[in-house]
Amino acid sequence: MRVLLIEDEPKMVNTLKKGLEEHQIDVDFAYDGALGRLLCERNDYAVIVSDIILPGLNGMELLRILREQGNHTPVIFLSALSQTDDKIAGFEAGADDYLTKPFEFRELLMRIKALARRPIETYQSSPVLKFADIEMNTETKEFFRNGQKIMLTPREFSLMEYLLKNPGRVISKTEIAERVWNLHFDTGTNVIEVYVNFLRKKVEKGFSQKLIHTQFKNGYILKEEV
Repeated sequence: MRVLLIEDEPKMVNTLKKGLEEHQIDVDFAYDGALGRLLCERNDYAVIVSDIILPGLNGMELLRILREQGNHTPVIFLSALSQTDDKIAGFEAGADDYLTKPFEFRELLMRIKALARRPIETYQSSPVLKFADIEMNTETKEFFRNGQKIMLTPREFSLMEYLLKNPGRVISKTEIAERVWNLHFDTGTNVIEVYVNFLRKKVEKGFSQKLIHTQFKNGYILKEEV
């Protein structure tokens, strides 16, 4: 496995590089976003691990460029920015995971391995998912309710898609984190609640029937009100 580490603190680079190589993971590294971008364009990596605050081109700007170029290599952000809004911004930029500093090396190692072996999703033969008056096209990334097109962010789309594939079943926050976004669920964050609220505002605003319901302490369920 080959990983790219983009981090401007030499001590952390040396520590992480040594630790990863002890687990048979090859590591390329860059101290700034510009070099990180160059390495991404030249090489293939199983996972990219990047700080957000970097000299010149920061981590989020770099990630947006990579995604626009069609590079879908899994990315883990390492950052001292620990607020919910910071994490949401990272996910919206296209990150697959977000780990706040300080962190334990073994947790980073676990997340790298999980992303590296992430299976490619197998979609049903038809790209169109339907429930009640909802229709979603997983190929064109279009979402409609009662014929009205609603724009969803990539994270909102992934969450709604998972709900549509599991109607009538209670889905826990842990399952959403691990199965939808390939994240280790952190009980100390409310990121999932925030995204469910974002989704509800878009999917249910202006409609009399609520479809996304909360099961207290258990999770969320997509169902029609009786």
